[in-house]
Amino acid sequence: MRVIKDKSIIDDEWSLIRKLDSSASIPEGSVILPFSFWQANRDILLKSKKNHAIWIDGSIETESLVDDLEFFSIIALDFPTYKDGRSYSHARLLRERYGYKGELRAIGDVLQDQLFFMQRCGIDCFQIRDDKDIEQALNSFEAFSMCYQAAADDAVPIHKQRKFK
Repeated sequence: MRVIKDKSIIDDEWSLIRKLDSSASIPEGSVILPFSFWQANRDILLKSKKNHAIWIDGSIETESLVDDLEFFSIIALDFPTYKDGRSYSHARLLRERYGYKGELRAIGDVLQDQLFFMQRCGIDCFQIRDDKDIEQALNSFEAFSMCYQAAADDAVPIHKQRKFK
């Protein structure tokens, strides 16, 4: 699979597992697990000494991840439909309030029109829908030259760039 990471298209070794019973055996390889599986198998997963990655959706309280942030190399944020923006809030909270430095990955209904705004919220990796052109999606980061408000990306908003006489 290919993803956009840090504004480049790369081959990705991670596999996303959408459904996994909490009593299932731990999958082999680099896998992004449901947060519920992490919660049910935390101690076993930590003993495995592997890199850990989880995915969450908008129904998860961001605060429920805080005690384990140091263990996640990737936190994937699910956007089940383009109209569901709860994961934007997750990204901002994880970056700004909780200081998460690992990869934040957008998964689900991730469309070209959203990438610029997702990046501004702190998301740095994007798994584009299979039916969309990843090369074309990469161009979306250049769609806007100015920002109107502050965000997790620390871009200076246009109103702070103006010089009044």
